[in-house]
Amino acid sequence: MPHSSSSTTSSSTKRKEIYKYQAPWPLYSMNWSVRPDKRFRLALGSFVEEYNNKVQIISLDEETSEFSAKSTFDHPYPTTKIMWIPDSKGVYPDLLATSGDYLRIWRAGEPYTLFECVLNNNKNSDFCAPLTSFDWNEVDPNLIGTSSIDTTCTIWGLETGQVLGRVNEVSGHVKTQLIAHDKEVYDIAFSRAGGGRDMFASVGADGSVRMFDLRHLEHSTIIYEDPQHTPLLRLAWNKQDPNYLATIAMDACEVIILDVRVPCTPVARLNNHRACVNGIAWAPHSSCHICTAGDDHQALIWDIQQMPRAIEDPILAYTAAEGEVNQIQWGATQPDWIAICYNRHTEILRV
Repeated sequence: MPHSSSSTTSSSTKRKEIYKYQAPWPLYSMNWSVRPDKRFRLALGSFVEEYNNKVQIISLDEETSEFSAKSTFDHPYPTTKIMWIPDSKGVYPDLLATSGDYLRIWRAGEPYTLFECVLNNNKNSDFCAPLTSFDWNEVDPNLIGTSSIDTTCTIWGLETGQVLGRVNEVSGHVKTQLIAHDKEVYDIAFSRAGGGRDMFASVGADGSVRMFDLRHLEHSTIIYEDPQHTPLLRLAWNKQDPNYLATIAMDACEVIILDVRVPCTPVARLNNHRACVNGIAWAPHSSCHICTAGDDHQALIWDIQQMPRAIEDPILAYTAAEGEVNQIQWGATQPDWIAICYNRHTEILRV
């Protein structure tokens, strides 16, 4: 960042490397806003083991170097994931989505965030199968995929109503629902391969990574199966090279890197964590960097470009977190910054 000659701004341009925020409750879900006009904005989800939970939108004042809450709203049950609409040009309404008992869409505002709609494909039943995760398609923001403990994934079509001069209500419909696994599905993520709209992968309690194509849903491809059938909790696609994805198994201290061209054989294992890994985030701007975070209070950044040779050590370690790091996100439009959550804290770290 160029330093200003003016003495009044020179102190603020010497930017800090770390900014911290303490929320009123323990945090679990968290994500960066994508819009170009809303830098350093994050959404946080509380983790309170009761019905009443909260979502809070915070943003960093770059003059005062302080985070402040811009909007706080009620949410039933803890959010299992939060995502902002992947709108890097700022042409869609300012939406965010949350998963929990259902998928909900919200319209961000200050101080009031408006509830837009709930997406529920089980209308004739009082029973709902909680959603473990979801992904918002970057190429077509009118597509969202959800994963559920009922073994299914659902692809939703959104009508975001981006008609000029009108504020239309947001609504959604089921495009397709499929039985994805033999047991609970724990995560889902769209791939950038083949145009970026139609291919996605999921992981679940059966210990497998499966890949699907919306154009050919009659079959799926098993990319990996855990030898002990340990449940796989998370998956994340490389943002620049759609051949690679990462996954973590339950209670595992390592991250497995897979190459879809070589199914069922990990191309690398990242295993410097001293306790179980909770989160993985690929760099938005580089095909060879990935960040991992875990119960050992660490966030580690790895350079994987020497694969398939073994990757011994991370290139960067952040060890100052004062608790088990349960969430990590790499800012899509701010690739210099990584965000982590532990206990009641969110920190953003300059990389």
